[in-house]
Amino acid sequence: MYLHERDIWPHFTWDERAVIASLVTARQQQGLLLGRLRQMGFSLQDEAELEMRTLDVLKSSEIEGQFLNAAEVRSSVARQLGVETAGLVDSSRFIDGVVSMTLDATHHYAGALTDARLLSWQAALFPTGYSGMHKVTVGQWRTSEMQVVSGPLEKEQIHFIAPEPQRVAQEMQAFLQWFNEPSEIDPVLKAALAHFYFITIHPFDDGNGRVARAITDLQLARSDSSPRRFYSMSNQIWVEKENYYAVLERTQKGGGDVTDWLLWFFACLSRSLQSSEQVLEEVFRRAAFWQAHADPIFNERQRKILQRIMSDFEGKLTSSKWQKLAKTSQDTALRDIKDLVQKGVLVREESGGRSSSYRLIW
Repeated sequence: MYLHERDIWPHFTWDERAVIASLVTARQQQGLLLGRLRQMGFSLQDEAELEMRTLDVLKSSEIEGQFLNAAEVRSSVARQLGVETAGLVDSSRFIDGVVSMTLDATHHYAGALTDARLLSWQAALFPTGYSGMHKVTVGQWRTSEMQVVSGPLEKEQIHFIAPEPQRVAQEMQAFLQWFNEPSEIDPVLKAALAHFYFITIHPFDDGNGRVARAITDLQLARSDSSPRRFYSMSNQIWVEKENYYAVLERTQKGGGDVTDWLLWFFACLSRSLQSSEQVLEEVFRRAAFWQAHADPIFNERQRKILQRIMSDFEGKLTSSKWQKLAKTSQDTALRDIKDLVQKGVLVREESGGRSSSYRLIW
């Protein structure tokens, strides 16, 4: 029997003492991070948010097995945030939809969460009405049975069976009323409960996980009293996804005590706040680089590639890669690189091979 089949549903219980101790720890880390960010200039805050939003969109999709183009995601986030940055590329309609859902959740965190808003989020994830080769019902609650399974065909393991489709509309009405009504529950605690509550209903044909994480971000934005995001629960859930699915399954098969889920959620939030420090350090590092190289004059190609090297560039930098990224000739690529070597920005690596490679000094 699943929790949603029990008489207690959807009234949850938990160990108050254990939960509060874990919640306080997460709240303290949250306050420290936000305090540090308030000391940053607006330009650094913009860059930090751009990096974190990009990471959030990428990892929320990867949890569901979808691997998006990082450059397209970053460009879409930058355009929709209005952040000026070098190296923007065109982004697909699909990626723009995913980004717009993510931003709507937090930019309008004070607004009510309605069925129309949730339906529009889910529709934005599937602009063609398909997920790969699979047709998806968009813009409405699911009308079919829903199971969470793993493993190959004929040997599938059933982890969870969601409420019957005829229950979904009523369940969602109750969820939205609970979510929107004033509450004395701590906002972070409510974020944890909302994630579990929504994902257990599983109201959509597809996209439930991503929408659940958007709801979580909306409620966390309420806890921060800010539309800006400088940490990513989605990234940390991606890192810990095996534990995430395991604790969800245990709690959904339980009798209504959600203590394990809450403890895991707060610990995951704490780790997401810690990992965001690494992203902030990269932002500070880039800022220091541009400040140190304020005098050298970079052309637009050089600035674009340097920006790319300091963000999502993989592998070794060669003249051939420069040529491809800058969409220029081999001769021009070599001139750009030699100019940066002379200015002390790039250094030629000692490794052998037929083509020379270069490393950024920063």
